[in-house]
Amino acid sequence: MSALGLVVAEFYEGLAAELEARARAAVDERDASVSQRVAVPGVYDTPLAADRLARRDDVDAVAVLGVVITGDTDHDRVVAHAAARQLSRVSLERDTPVAFGVQGPNMSGPEARARVDKGADAVHSALDTIEALP
Repeated sequence: MSALGLVVAEFYEGLAAELEARARAAVDERDASVSQRVAVPGVYDTPLAADRLARRDDVDAVAVLGVVITGDTDHDRVVAHAAARQLSRVSLERDTPVAFGVQGPNMSGPEARARVDKGADAVHSALDTIEALP
């Protein structure tokens, strides 16, 4: 049974809870487990939490969940791109799959709500990567 670390960016609490619920349903569906969960304030904060989880012996992969909703500035793009780059770095440096279940940038609230299944997609991605690696 594979064990996942789950990082949840809670800035948009309702959406984060829905993403996590879908992620946990996928974990159950795949007969895996969540060995550790870390809640962080926002998507920008996820790389450090993912790195800490990826260091653990009881974590086979990490799924990162969050939402970045667009506003009047480029802030959403800056946050999402910075997080994506750093999460990729964590995966390579720790030799541990890190799945990017972050919605955005350039997404409205209603668009994010329509995509809460992406929480499950992140879990499937993490578990599929574990299975694919030698």
